[in-house]
Amino acid sequence: MRLRGSAGARRLWRRIALFMAILGPGVITANVDNDAGGITTYSQAGARYGFATLWLFIPLALAVIVVQEMANRMGVVSGKGLSDLIRERFGVKWTFYLMLGLLVTNFGNILAEFAGIAAAGEIFGVPRLISVPLAALFVWFIVVRATYRTVEKVFLVAVIFYVSYILAGVLSRPAGGEVLQALTVPRFIPESHYVIMLVALIGTTIAPWMQFYQQAAVVEKNVRVDDYALSRLDTILGGVSVSVVAAFIVIVCAINLHGRGVQIESAGDAARALAPVAGRYAGGLFAFGLLNASMFAASILPLSTAYTICEGFGWESGVDKDFAAAPQFYVLFTALMATGAGLILLPGISLIAVMYWSQVLNGFALPIVLVFMLMLINDRGIMGRHANSMWMNVVTIVLAAALSALGLAAAGLAVFGR
Repeated sequence: MRLRGSAGARRLWRRIALFMAILGPGVITANVDNDAGGITTYSQAGARYGFATLWLFIPLALAVIVVQEMANRMGVVSGKGLSDLIRERFGVKWTFYLMLGLLVTNFGNILAEFAGIAAAGEIFGVPRLISVPLAALFVWFIVVRATYRTVEKVFLVAVIFYVSYILAGVLSRPAGGEVLQALTVPRFIPESHYVIMLVALIGTTIAPWMQFYQQAAVVEKNVRVDDYALSRLDTILGGVSVSVVAAFIVIVCAINLHGRGVQIESAGDAARALAPVAGRYAGGLFAFGLLNASMFAASILPLSTAYTICEGFGWESGVDKDFAAAPQFYVLFTALMATGAGLILLPGISLIAVMYWSQVLNGFALPIVLVFMLMLINDRGIMGRHANSMWMNVVTIVLAAALSALGLAAAGLAVFGR
């Protein structure tokens, strides 16, 4: 009995060690989407509508898991990035237009991350002329000079600090029954801004860049098909954790700002407004979370964009390659970092407009990416027996249809003055 028990314990520890080796793409990709633009959107949702948007986060958690699992599975089974598969299946013309759209969308998000760094720095008394360039140089050095394994470890450490939002939520002492009811009972407000807010919440929780980055990260990590169950667990953990953190941000702002009629324009405003009402520690934790999230996403988003564009055009990419092997990858990554940081330093830039509308744009672009993904993942020539099940197709189609319907509803309500 002892021998059998000992062998079972060894097998368990081997599985745990293997999972820790595979852990990364799912958790990192999901959590980086709680970035500056996302935190701003969640903060505005809580401050303006209280708990009225909280019901969205349970279906959103399921949607994140389903969509990212498809990207993860395609990467493991095909050994190719999403841009690669799109180019091979649909040709250069479609790939070019899709890459152009993603470049515009992602650049808006990159601007949002540096806007978040500027806002967080100012909360701690550091002017943006210092905080933004230093952050850009720090991120650039880590990504360009380190190996993929080192970069991934840095990103996993950054994920841990998202607990600051959960702590801020606990310090706000939410009423459990009220929160539970808001989470489980859907509520709809027939006004254009509320509908646009729903689109922004979906767009910031499931952004189009996420599918491209996770698939590329899985391919670079060389996850085997035999180990896919553990890789899928990584994706599930990411989907659950990102939704829990996002819900806590809404809860913190709903409790402390909505009831007092405090309106905010950015996550920085939320952190400043929270300090006198929720306590210095809650406000400080909120501000620290914004800085961590902005730095984290400022690393990932230019990296994701460089991966996506290079794959789409068949160029070499990856942080494990040197400049001579992947010049387009490093030039594009550096250009995105420098331009994003530089524009935020210009006077007259509306940080809140950049943050909020970049998330709305994500929401409108996501259905297009989902259509391409559905066609690819149901192609048995690519996926074989790992093609999509019917229920996963249904969930994805419903998500794409719901986003399209919300976009049309928001446009209609705006036209008719609601």
